[in-house]
Amino acid sequence: MQPVTLNPAPTGVPNPAGGECGRDLHQRWDELYATPRQYPPEHYELSAKENPAWVFNPAYPPQRIWGFAIGAGAATTPGPTIMTRYGKPVIVRFRNLLPQNHVGFGSPEISMHLHNAHTGSESDGFPGDYYSPLKAGPTLAGPGLWKDHFYPNIYAGYDQMQNGIGDHREALATLWYHDHTFDFTSPNLYLGMAGFYLLYDHIDSGDERDPSPSALRLPSHPYDYPLSFGDRRFDANGRLIYDQVEPDGTLGDKIAVNGKIEPVLKVAARKYRFRLLDIGPSRFYEFSLQKANGVTQTFTYIGNDGNLLPAPLRNQVSVRIAVAERADIVIDFSQYPIGTELYLVNRLIQTKSRMPDDLGGATRVMKFIVDRYPPEQDMSQVPDVLREQPPLDLAEIAAAPVRRWVFERKNGMWAINNQFFNPNSARAVIPKGGAEVWELVNIDNGWSHPIHIHFEEGHILSMTKDGVAVPVPLHERGRKDVYVLRGMSTIRVFIRFRDYVGKYVMHCHNLIHEDHAMMLRWDIKDDD
Repeated sequence: MQPVTLNPAPTGVPNPAGGECGRDLHQRWDELYATPRQYPPEHYELSAKENPAWVFNPAYPPQRIWGFAIGAGAATTPGPTIMTRYGKPVIVRFRNLLPQNHVGFGSPEISMHLHNAHTGSESDGFPGDYYSPLKAGPTLAGPGLWKDHFYPNIYAGYDQMQNGIGDHREALATLWYHDHTFDFTSPNLYLGMAGFYLLYDHIDSGDERDPSPSALRLPSHPYDYPLSFGDRRFDANGRLIYDQVEPDGTLGDKIAVNGKIEPVLKVAARKYRFRLLDIGPSRFYEFSLQKANGVTQTFTYIGNDGNLLPAPLRNQVSVRIAVAERADIVIDFSQYPIGTELYLVNRLIQTKSRMPDDLGGATRVMKFIVDRYPPEQDMSQVPDVLREQPPLDLAEIAAAPVRRWVFERKNGMWAINNQFFNPNSARAVIPKGGAEVWELVNIDNGWSHPIHIHFEEGHILSMTKDGVAVPVPLHERGRKDVYVLRGMSTIRVFIRFRDYVGKYVMHCHNLIHEDHAMMLRWDIKDDD
């Protein structure tokens, strides 16, 4: 996706006269946008639109989706991928061109969340900040045609480091944008409102030929390939269906990969980096790579959620992701003869939206065909060391306040500490620069909850299952932003709150649970 010139030009203050909704002021605008940075700012414009003729598969009729478009182009799902760098301020103008008189599920307001960007709350996509030309959410001052989101692309720890960019050990790599409208996140995302936002820096540079000794030289574009997975259900006529009233939602029995069902990807005989993302609404996956005869192949696991691991996990045979989790893997297709067919297979059986059942499935999700040799030598690599992690201070953790959050069923809906979501009331207020331990607790074995905490990544300190301590898996020992409570379990997370103030949320990212209403607001305030 290429940068554009925005008209009217972006400003730190809202621009209702130009059609912008009534957002709050952009934090640190003069410091992080108006003052020259390492790289000049880039501007993008995406329109949320309906496409009435999307084809999931030739077996299904053309039908409506809600996705994202550039200019007068047709909306796609996922939307265009934004690729940018740390040190480069970015403005994304999200226009709402959805049909306000639509028929069917979904609601034509938007509040765009860049998961899990380190940015001011006014650009976080708070659920109550939804807007359309006709409506404004309870935490906005007024409706509008568009909203500018300011992503400064600084590392967390900006104030702490005093180096003008933050702590590179806190870098994110695989982010994604999606609608977060209060009560309607699940149907709106189910209709297709999601896309990728990839961040690079001097370590994960996006250039496999980078001569810098600090660069990892991982497979780079076009061999750096995002893949989104969403469960979808169709009626007897091949049309997408969804029940947005039912608290257990609609579990899809088909899997759309980048908006297509059972797609085929032709690949060169070389290494590829695949960024796997579960966009939901509620299905978990355990992926394996198999030959046509069912023999499982190996790959290298390099990143969990938005972050590179400290070191690669080689010779892996499966990877599990819950809703909103990401997994970066590298597959080396050079070991296969031209004409080889391979399949990405989901091995996880799930018969209800609340949680997966068990391993034992073998659903082919997409096909790879090795159909050519690369046009030039593959210079990419997967080194033994990826990204250093910020160290944990045991004394700081011991001194940190502890909050306990219990995720539970209440009155046929979903609650946290026996309360439903209220966008106008903060359940926790934390001083800027503070650090806390959050205990995430699931009190029932009847469901699983992928818990997402906005704004900053955390470190898992410990896990218990059925009251017994269990080891933290290797792939979860880096930084994370989604913490999966599998049945009756507790996860203790150490998390910092730095650089910005304002309102954010924590919620279950099973989107059905989120909408019904397993979410809470928490605020960061200046410690004056």
